[in-house]
Amino acid sequence: MRTSAAAAEGGEWLIVLVLLLLIVLGRMKTPNSERRTPKAGVISELFAPCLARSLAPATRSQMSDQPSALAESLHSRIAEHGPMTFRDFMEAALYDPVHGYYTSGRAAIGRKGDFFTNVSVGPLFGKLLTRQFAEMWRSLGSPESWVLIEQGAHGGDFAADVLGELQESEPECFRCVGYRIVEPAGELRRRQAERLNKWEGKVAWSSEVDAMEPAVGVHFSNELFDALPVHRVALREHGWVERYVAAAGTGLEFIDGLLSTPRLMERLSELVAPVDYETEVNLAAVELVASIVSKITRGYLLAIDYGFPRDEYYRCERTAGTLTGYAAHRRQEDLLAAPGEIDLTAHVDFTSLAKAAECAGWELCGYTDQHHLMVGLGSLYFSDEVTLTPEHERELRAFKTLMHPDFMGRSFKALCLGKGIAEAKPLTGFQYARDSRKALGL
Repeated sequence: MRTSAAAAEGGEWLIVLVLLLLIVLGRMKTPNSERRTPKAGVISELFAPCLARSLAPATRSQMSDQPSALAESLHSRIAEHGPMTFRDFMEAALYDPVHGYYTSGRAAIGRKGDFFTNVSVGPLFGKLLTRQFAEMWRSLGSPESWVLIEQGAHGGDFAADVLGELQESEPECFRCVGYRIVEPAGELRRRQAERLNKWEGKVAWSSEVDAMEPAVGVHFSNELFDALPVHRVALREHGWVERYVAAAGTGLEFIDGLLSTPRLMERLSELVAPVDYETEVNLAAVELVASIVSKITRGYLLAIDYGFPRDEYYRCERTAGTLTGYAAHRRQEDLLAAPGEIDLTAHVDFTSLAKAAECAGWELCGYTDQHHLMVGLGSLYFSDEVTLTPEHERELRAFKTLMHPDFMGRSFKALCLGKGIAEAKPLTGFQYARDSRKALGL
């Protein structure tokens, strides 16, 4: 039976208070040589890594002063075929086989990179999610063979954290699992294989979801759907138009054009918006969900990303949409200036993902923010009997970074979908979630 909102709130904050008390106790009982000296910047010391995507614009010195090879290629393409949709521009900028921001291996994550993710906080994120994966495995009846699919694995750090924790804390679950990484980029596959060579034979790769064999298991992603190419659209006095990318001298510019596919109007006809309202439609996300659920015969889809339910995503006040570019942790105002050199991203419409899965016979298992997810999973990971060590203090600081409402806790959301689940009991990570269907407007 689902816990009432009041009871959930009380239980949630009891866990938070206990965990934060452990941080204080750890400072009191740790030898003097290992204590951190209290100072005014202690909060920024704990959370500064999360302030990765600042609002300050990037400077030109952080990017090449000359047109990139990809920019020249796009100019040639436009000269030959005419303006391209922003969706096609974004796909090339991020995933061109040679020059794409992600596929070239240029994307840098962490303090010295362009943006910061949950994995950048350290191994704790993977360890917490491992407990959730193991619980999912048991809810599926502890099958002798199951797959854990990760898409958007970047350098393989999360996979290493999960496999190591499974091996240590859930040996039977580890014995049964096959880890599958969906990765089309050769350079990233090379890096991942090098990072995961300890588990050679346990890990396999696929270039796309559609190439995988159907299986029982879990598909997991962290900041995957926000990096899929989106259609940019605008409402003018005469109706909806799509934003295209055209040549403007040696640079590129946005222009209006006809909607490139009727599927856009199917989505846009539901919206009520003022004139000159601009936003995005992510058809690729819906297509990817359909592919994923077609390959999992029984199991879960768990996606962590930043985004909103549909009503909040497309509210009238959000007149410029969510599309953004980042370089060196700073917002890039000109999204067309340096294709292949900056990260392009748009928030996720979680309602559309849930609807796509439900159309394929899946069910909603939970939707919540990362704060509530981490607090729930913390109850599976942190013991009441704690040995206060420097390593444990590091984990508690990482936990606070992941769950704090003012940082990653509210920015990121978690969506869980399932099929063929025997147990009606909610997953522990979603035990503090409110009414998920109501939250998503379903």
